[in-house]
Amino acid sequence: MSTWLITGGSSGLGRALAHAVLDAGHNAVVTARNVDSVRDLTEAYSDNALAVALDVSDPARVAAAVHEGEERFGGIDVLVNNAGYGYRAAVEEGDEADVAALFATNVFGPVALIKAVLPGMRARRRGAIVNISSIGARVCPPGSGYYAASKAALEGLSGSLRKELAPLGIHVVVVEPGGFRTDFAGRSLQQSATVIDDYAETAGKRRKENDTAHGTQPGDPARAARAIVTAVEADQPPALLMLGTDALTAIRAVIDAQLAELAAWEGTSLSTDFPATN
Repeated sequence: MSTWLITGGSSGLGRALAHAVLDAGHNAVVTARNVDSVRDLTEAYSDNALAVALDVSDPARVAAAVHEGEERFGGIDVLVNNAGYGYRAAVEEGDEADVAALFATNVFGPVALIKAVLPGMRARRRGAIVNISSIGARVCPPGSGYYAASKAALEGLSGSLRKELAPLGIHVVVVEPGGFRTDFAGRSLQQSATVIDDYAETAGKRRKENDTAHGTQPGDPARAARAIVTAVEADQPPALLMLGTDALTAIRAVIDAQLAELAAWEGTSLSTDFPATN
């Protein structure tokens, strides 16, 4: 039995993951900004679930949430940084305050939680940190520049963190979901108030009023949750776990395009070294 702390547990992937973890017999500290939205989990799993109020952008609540989980279960074995939201805007349309709030939740909140759980994990020489990213970090769709940047920042940090923690017995897994039937592209999705007509055929097509994909996404959150549990419980968890046929197809297309461009510009790339000396 292990203890998981899951952020953003009120709906979508976070809630599905809480159910999967609890159904597997583990303990779960399930957090949400509105703690009442996860009270039903503590009622259904009274011995193994703890509901905790948490806004990940509030450093004081981050420390308190981790402390509550450690007090109840003795330590956090798995941290899942799932809380986050999307933001649609052409880069030029992005509002400075909106972007700061986005990064506070999608990047700096996870960093604060990582720092809060690591002392205990290092002391025990075991643990896992799961950072929920997005295929958007690779595909970089028009209109999602700021969201893609926030997830790319989290992935870059995760890559270095994985190398720092591997000798200490602590795993780091980045999860890149494709489209899943959650509230991510519905209630949770935010966008800029500014609209510039010149972007109507690029970023504009993906504004909420023009996006018809919500509710038709191919991914099943319950299946995704079970896949994450499987990955974390593996002897060697993956550095990157793709979730969904669309995500896997997209990343292969991105990699193939990058390889083709590298080959096309190889001569120019190699021309920048000092000449070899005999």
